[in-house]
Amino acid sequence: MTRLADTAGIDVVGQTFQRFDKPNAATYIGGGKVAEVKTLIEELQADMVIFDDELSPRHQRELEEIFGENVKVIDRTALILDIFAQHAHTREGKLQVELAQLEYRVPRLTRMWTHLARQAGGRAGGATGGVGLRGPGETQLETDRREIGRRISQIKEELDGVRAHRERHRSKRQQTELQVVAIVGYTNAGKSTLLNKLSGADVLAADMLFATLDPTTRKVNMPGGRELLFTDTVGFIQKLPTQIVAAFRATLEEIGDADLLLHVVDVTHPNAAEQIEAVEDTLSELEADHLPMVIALNKADRLSNPEEAVAELELDAPAVLVSARTGQGIDQLLVTIEAAMVSLLKPIEVHIPYDRGDLLSLFYERGQVDQEKHTGTGVHLFGRLPARLLPAFAPFRSE
Repeated sequence: MTRLADTAGIDVVGQTFQRFDKPNAATYIGGGKVAEVKTLIEELQADMVIFDDELSPRHQRELEEIFGENVKVIDRTALILDIFAQHAHTREGKLQVELAQLEYRVPRLTRMWTHLARQAGGRAGGATGGVGLRGPGETQLETDRREIGRRISQIKEELDGVRAHRERHRSKRQQTELQVVAIVGYTNAGKSTLLNKLSGADVLAADMLFATLDPTTRKVNMPGGRELLFTDTVGFIQKLPTQIVAAFRATLEEIGDADLLLHVVDVTHPNAAEQIEAVEDTLSELEADHLPMVIALNKADRLSNPEEAVAELELDAPAVLVSARTGQGIDQLLVTIEAAMVSLLKPIEVHIPYDRGDLLSLFYERGQVDQEKHTGTGVHLFGRLPARLLPAFAPFRSE
């Protein structure tokens, strides 16, 4: 939470916690803890309280009334949405963030118009005026809610158009394009730095959470001479707000269409195991947990006992210790990824006519040729290809 707050430009001056079986219906935390926090606010001259969970609109309203109108109460979801708003640069990214923010705010609109209720003498919502006598607060609230509803519908339509465009582009490129490795991982694990090291790209790589929101794709030359596309994606985090997952689904679907996942883990983090679990949970929610995976245990240059650190994680996928900063282990990582990719290729035997040099080149560039034989009518090839390319070679298959 401190790192999240720092990324949002907030200075953390204190913290506290409470264990309970279930949240207090009115204030989320218990009455004693509320009084303790109020005292802390006064002592530390804080102007904001952040909860590491999602508060209901009622919790937020009650707490702000107790803490005073000069103290803002926000929850984990609002904080993450604010960070996303700061880091969204493309039109699609901005639309996705706006949609998530609007859907989060709709049930929290009431508090925005309490000043109108006071101006109306408390009649807003029928408090004293009886049923059917609406004050200006409720009128404005309903107007605002309708306006936001219209904007949400408009954004969803635009994002549907983006998704349809992505779908068409994806189906077209899958016929001829290179195999794709999607880089996933907990936020600030070093995904962008690793992509820069692998490809010589200049993707923003900052020591902050959610530095990358918009997917970036770069071509990488593999040790065996083949080329692969590596796509950097938004970082995951524990308790990632459902609004974010839903709004960014069009972008995150790129992960599901990858051939392989490269899971980047900050192996030096004290909660590395929990971060791995958070990423796996999000992949499961995106229905991408079935894809083959290679794990890059990043920041290995900071480890004093690498073997012990790896053993503690109990990994169930091929893993390589690397340092995206120094380049340690990068060659071994590429070899491991290429071996995993080769294992995904499907065996095929084809006879390609001499006038189809395009297909012959495609086979050599995208697949692996095990045996080649020239005949009077064409080239007979034994080898392996990515499953997505098999339809293009179907008319020339040999039984």
